[in-house]
Amino acid sequence: MDVWIFAGGDDLPPETAADLPDDAYVIAADSGLDLAARLGVTVDRLVGDLDSVSPEVLERFPDLAIDRYPVDKDATDLELAIRTARNLGADRIVVIGGHGGRLDHHLANAGLLGTQNGIDVEWRSGTETLHRVNERLSLHVPVGTTVSLLPVGGPASGIATTGLQWELSNDTLQPGSTRGVSNVAVAEQVTISVQSGNLVAIVLETT
Repeated sequence: MDVWIFAGGDDLPPETAADLPDDAYVIAADSGLDLAARLGVTVDRLVGDLDSVSPEVLERFPDLAIDRYPVDKDATDLELAIRTARNLGADRIVVIGGHGGRLDHHLANAGLLGTQNGIDVEWRSGTETLHRVNERLSLHVPVGTTVSLLPVGGPASGIATTGLQWELSNDTLQPGSTRGVSNVAVAEQVTISVQSGNLVAIVLETT
């Protein structure tokens, strides 16, 4: 089951969500409803404290299912949307937006998405896309694309890659190390595998 989550804070081009499947379940995390509306996407459920969604946009969806939470809560709207997606039985989650120029949100969201065990996660936040590596990830990218590998929440070990300029073979990446930053694709297909730990691959759009 594909669940797409639209988060607030970004004004992204329509092509960001152009491949949205017809049968995907769509969740908006608070002001992510504004983003979805701008992109012409129909939303199935709104999740959050509703402190930042535009009232004018909300009025356009009178029949929208809403899970409303108090403003004083222990999780961000995106985390609540992720929980909802997992409770629905999602095996793939695509998050659109959610950067918004705030470093705290960006770091928190990267940590949140990078530690979603047992589920395929993709985060599109403008000029880069984050993928959680679940055992093995295959990417199709133009040659010359920058691909960074980062461990999340602890070391990631047993890492092996193909198609990158600086290949890894049964290597370990440690938190706080920049060793995995700014690798370069030398083939259109890049594969990344990991045996233990949380690993994300961040792909920068070529211009």
